[in-house]
Amino acid sequence: MDKNKIMLVTGADGFIGSHLTEMLLEEGYKVRALSQYNSFNNWGWLEGIDHPNLEVVTGDVRDPHYCKHISRDVDTIFHLAALIAIPYSYIAPDSYVDTNVKGTLNICQAAKENGVRRVLVTSTSEVYGTARYVPIDEAHPKQPQSPYSATKIGADAMAMSFYNAFELPVVIVRPFNTYGPRQSARAIIPTIITQIANGATEIKLGDLTPTRDFNFVKDTCHGFIQLADCDEAIGQEVNVCSNYEISMRDTLNLIADIMGKEVNFIEDTQRLRPKNSEVFRLWGDNTKIKGLTGFEPEYDIRRGLEETIKWFTCEDNLKKYKSNIYNV
Repeated sequence: MDKNKIMLVTGADGFIGSHLTEMLLEEGYKVRALSQYNSFNNWGWLEGIDHPNLEVVTGDVRDPHYCKHISRDVDTIFHLAALIAIPYSYIAPDSYVDTNVKGTLNICQAAKENGVRRVLVTSTSEVYGTARYVPIDEAHPKQPQSPYSATKIGADAMAMSFYNAFELPVVIVRPFNTYGPRQSARAIIPTIITQIANGATEIKLGDLTPTRDFNFVKDTCHGFIQLADCDEAIGQEVNVCSNYEISMRDTLNLIADIMGKEVNFIEDTQRLRPKNSEVFRLWGDNTKIKGLTGFEPEYDIRRGLEETIKWFTCEDNLKKYKSNIYNV
């Protein structure tokens, strides 16, 4: 990547996007950070990030004209803008098609017209569904077990069609379950931490039997940046994962141990996915990204959770979360 040119990060106001923006700035890049437009002029997690190489723009990837406008003079696009909450996709699937599929189409078309050097499209391990074999490599079948995962499969396919049809230099970056400071309360790790931090001893959660391949957000961001500079990754789908799995129950127990609390689990039925929609096992194979870039996760699960807990238990951060309600 050319440090004299602009890196565009869509979804920069979100959890992973804000961390990626910070990491790019720390490494000396110029960043154009897209925050979804709102009348409050709120930049999400970009609020408080002040840097001479940061340009914050507000808009929406659902607008093709706007996508063309913000991708001018851009070297690399990190496309993270998406609707991501699985439960909300059950009740508002059309909005997921608009943002995830059409938004990706708009970014790819804009990149093609503006001659962008590289486009990294953010996928998700949810496209694999419940593992048919482990660890899950990039050849694993796609299984759309929620409207959200269906739109991400569609978005990945749309991006790859631009690579095949137009030679757009696309990389599909497929993070497994990223966690860390600033994560949405809809995810299990912030849900557990914020309930315990607010004094709860009975923790309301959904099914604790599924396993996940959790990855600390800084490791995920390093994966993005390494792939952005890897020519061999063009036209590839690449997992960013730790090659490790842990159950939700063991995650709860580990967090409680780190926080020094004894807690009990209560199953909250509203947090359960529909029967055939739950993804019961995710354990990613990171052989490909290691071979392409030498990627190695720096954080094991305990170290990453310790940093995450430290951030969430800071009073100024904790008060931003509503731990007493279920965040869809």
